[in-house]
Amino acid sequence: MTDDGKWDRRSLLRGAAVLTGAAATAPLLGGTATALADSGDADALFKAGKFERAGRAYEEILRKDPGNLRAARQRGYVGLLSNRFPEAEKYLRLAVSLAPDDKEANELLGDCYLRQDKLALSVPCWRAAGAEDYAKWFAAVSGEPYQIHGDVGRVRFQQMDPRPLVEASVNGGPAKRFTFYTGAPNLSLTASVAKEAGLVPVVSQKADFEGTPIWVHYGVLDSFRLGGIELRNVPVGWSSTESGEDVDTDGDGMIGTWVFYHLLTTFDYAGRQLILRRRTPEAVRKARAGVKPLPMWLSRDHDVHSLGSIAGSGPRVVGVNFGGVGEIAAGMPGEVAKRLGIRVDHDRPIETAAHSHPTVTYPCYPREIRLGDAVARQVYCEADVNMPVNVPWPFGPGFDGTAHFAHCFFKPYNITLDFTDMNLYIARGKAA
Repeated sequence: MTDDGKWDRRSLLRGAAVLTGAAATAPLLGGTATALADSGDADALFKAGKFERAGRAYEEILRKDPGNLRAARQRGYVGLLSNRFPEAEKYLRLAVSLAPDDKEANELLGDCYLRQDKLALSVPCWRAAGAEDYAKWFAAVSGEPYQIHGDVGRVRFQQMDPRPLVEASVNGGPAKRFTFYTGAPNLSLTASVAKEAGLVPVVSQKADFEGTPIWVHYGVLDSFRLGGIELRNVPVGWSSTESGEDVDTDGDGMIGTWVFYHLLTTFDYAGRQLILRRRTPEAVRKARAGVKPLPMWLSRDHDVHSLGSIAGSGPRVVGVNFGGVGEIAAGMPGEVAKRLGIRVDHDRPIETAAHSHPTVTYPCYPREIRLGDAVARQVYCEADVNMPVNVPWPFGPGFDGTAHFAHCFFKPYNITLDFTDMNLYIARGKAA
């Protein structure tokens, strides 16, 4: 279970035992790794979040050794993090040609095609990666997925806490209450909403959720409408108990990152609304008006990252999680809190769960956390002593983890994500 009470495909079907929302930071690498990063070592640069320099270092390795699988795969991954699809495809296809059965290279290439809505091309990649559920799911999608109708969709938050809820229509039916979370990939529904919408699974798989057997189903939804924006032909998932009942009844479903990266998405926390726009030059100009862009990266097909700072660490790659549930402004590994000298209240353990596994976190209070010009001081955060600093593929992004910024941090702001230019814009107050 992720920190919003839901789960994603990897945590549910593969049993991951680590938290998401990781980020990279050179000071946390230790002396040896930091020295390697300074000397240009490709892997150390990548782990430190120095992606552009890492990319050049991997290219240098390939010039000397064109058959180096890791260099080709990592160079492709660097391109994929920034949605630079031609270069990502070039190197990931090279990696697959060097090792046709390499699961990581195939999954990265499958994700590259998925982000471009080239679902048919992604199918053999998922199959080679051992993700037969994804292969069958995307093979069943005919025609163009995520067809956009309308220009702007504005939907009010029906509630802010403990998780934001907005209203949306499924297959033209009455309004349903959806939460959203960028720590989740696809659009998901409850079993009852899927049944009401007449959905038939194209693939189903039995899984375990917190010790309870459930069924995970995948299908294709005809229509999903949020205000003035309608998406058609949308890949969708839902889960049910063995008797066919809903697994989670806190809402009618969850909107994940795959929906958001098809649009210019604004999480207007200050204005208590979600704004979805068809991406046009004019819409982008409005989003960036007077706001300094921050770089953005996308890992593991749905995890969003940008540049932030924790307790004076300086700019580092941090996870940014929009939506979900919780009271914290940020979360971090216990080792990060220790190394940065952050005050941790070890007398007040919090027993919780992550990815369906129990864990213990502790309140902590960094003197400052910052994302661009957005700042919070002495704010409530959590440190997880069981969270590794580096979580490798397939359960993490493969670069070192400092922190992830969460739901409560963003409340005074509006944040726009541009997945084409890969920029994040954060501004205080309501969105225009």
